[in-house]
Amino acid sequence: MKILTLEFSSPQRSVAVVQRAVGPQAWIEHEVVEAGAAPNKPFEMIEEVLRRAGVEREQVESLAVGLGPGSYTGIRAAIALAQGWQLGRGVNLQGLSSAHCLAAEAHSGGLTGSIAVVIDAQRGEFYLANYELSSSGWRELEPLRLASRATVEDCGQKGAVLVGPEVSRWFPQGRTVFPRAATLGKLALNSAEFIPGEKLVPIYLRQISFVKAPLPRVLPE
Repeated sequence: MKILTLEFSSPQRSVAVVQRAVGPQAWIEHEVVEAGAAPNKPFEMIEEVLRRAGVEREQVESLAVGLGPGSYTGIRAAIALAQGWQLGRGVNLQGLSSAHCLAAEAHSGGLTGSIAVVIDAQRGEFYLANYELSSSGWRELEPLRLASRATVEDCGQKGAVLVGPEVSRWFPQGRTVFPRAATLGKLALNSAEFIPGEKLVPIYLRQISFVKAPLPRVLPE
C-alpha cells in the first residue's frame, strides 16, 4: 500500500510517501520537510515527495493526516487537502494522533524509559500525554489531557523526559522532537481504521463555545 501522509501540526511541516517493502526493512519512505518562517506550500511539497518516490497521484491508495493537537490552522489545512483528495480520487483516509507520532519518533530516536509528550495548548496550558518506551516499542501510560505548567514540571521531576516540538521554550531540560510525516506513515501502515473525510477533525480537548455577537447599534438620525 502506498500511503501519502501529511503532518502539519507543528512548526516543522512535512509530507511523506510510505509503502511496505520486502526484506529486513519493512517499509520504504520518502519525505519532504518545510520548517521555519517559510510559507506553507502543501501542494509543492506533495509534488516533490511524489517525484522523489517515483509515484503518480493515481497510485496513492491512502492518505493519513496528523490530527494534532497543535497548530489548528495547519491541521485544518491538511484535513481539507485530504478531504478534497478523497472526493477526487476515492482514496482511504486515516486520522492519527500527533502525540502518538511524537512518542514513536522519540522511540526511533533512541529514547527509552518514561517520557511525557508536551504540546503548547495556549492560555498557559499544555497538552500532556505519558508513554513508556522500551527496546521493543512504546505504549501509552496516561492519555492526552490538558495540564498546567506545574503538572508538566512535576512529570519531569518524577523522571520523565519531556519531549515536544517547542518544549524547550518553557522547560529547558526538555528535548525537542517534531512529529514527522514518515513516522506517521509507519503508524498508518499498521492501522486499518479508515474513516470518511467528514469525520476527520482536529484533536482539540477544550469544549468549543461561541459567543453571540451583540445586536448592531442603531444611531439616531
